[in-house]
Amino acid sequence: MQVFNVQGMSCGHCVRAITQAIQAKDPAASVRVDLGAKEVGIESRLSADEVISLISEEGYGVKLV
Repeated sequence: MQVFNVQGMSCGHCVRAITQAIQAKDPAASVRVDLGAKEVGIESRLSADEVISLISEEGYGVKLV
């Protein structure tokens, strides 16, 4: 599992936006979001760079932990 620190997440809409962005490119991806810790855990065939790009496109600051 890759874990990312994502700044700007605050609600269920944020969780859905990130989850949908990842699963649009990898429908089998597992996405776990911890709003309190501002972390997103992803099990996917996508590379870390691809995930960072997808989350950034949704308007969030993101880095690999």
